[in-house]
Amino acid sequence: MDLNLEGRHALVCGASEGIGRAAAEELAALGATVTVLSRREAVLREVVAGLAGGPGRGHAFAVADSADTDGLRAAVDAVVARRPVQILVNNTGGPPGGSAHEAALDAFEAAFRRHLLASQVLLQAVLPGMRDARWGRIVNVVSTSVREPIPGLGVSNTVRGAVASWAKTLARELGGDGITVNNVLPGFTETGRIEQIVADRVAKTGQSPDDVRAAMCATVPAGRFARPEETGGVIAFLCSPAAGYVNGVSLAVDGGRMASI
Repeated sequence: MDLNLEGRHALVCGASEGIGRAAAEELAALGATVTVLSRREAVLREVVAGLAGGPGRGHAFAVADSADTDGLRAAVDAVVARRPVQILVNNTGGPPGGSAHEAALDAFEAAFRRHLLASQVLLQAVLPGMRDARWGRIVNVVSTSVREPIPGLGVSNTVRGAVASWAKTLARELGGDGITVNNVLPGFTETGRIEQIVADRVAKTGQSPDDVRAAMCATVPAGRFARPEETGGVIAFLCSPAAGYVNGVSLAVDGGRMASI
């Protein structure tokens, strides 16, 4: 199986922790040169230092906030000016919880900007390099909610669905250029996001955090939450040469939790 990513440059967003950081580590382990992006420079420096080969391999970081599309565009333009990007991992923190019918308009607007508009900015910045290479991988870290909406995450369910449809459209548009576009749908994963979801459920139900976590785990056939590196490994595979004919899919990494096929 060809998993070799030597000579490829990956841009991994939301890489200061959790799934984004794990994806950056897995891509570097497969030989890619990785640029990590998030808002926290100090943490990004630590991430770069810990990647396979270290800074001497050419790993780097870029500081940007996905909510600031102009700033994000400038940061990514600077990245591709130094070296074209052939791998893009779109990943950012999810919107706050709450019902859809009670959400304010600006909550939807903020989520749309952080997820869909930011993804479009990133795509347009890296696409020329991918087309020149006739090779590209775009992986969007979305959510199982694109298949089964998650109670209490009304804004997130709505926007995640939009991102998944955007990605499916791109897969058909760009496949002829040797570029694949896929989505990874994480289930319950040991990240800061799961702590937010647990806290929301504690506030709503009055249960203890341990009881909430136990109830969530009971819905997963695997009986536990995922580790970030398990999802990061799936992302890295989708970026590899071996996955060259996988295009336009939404791949759940959820321990079997979803009931849908």
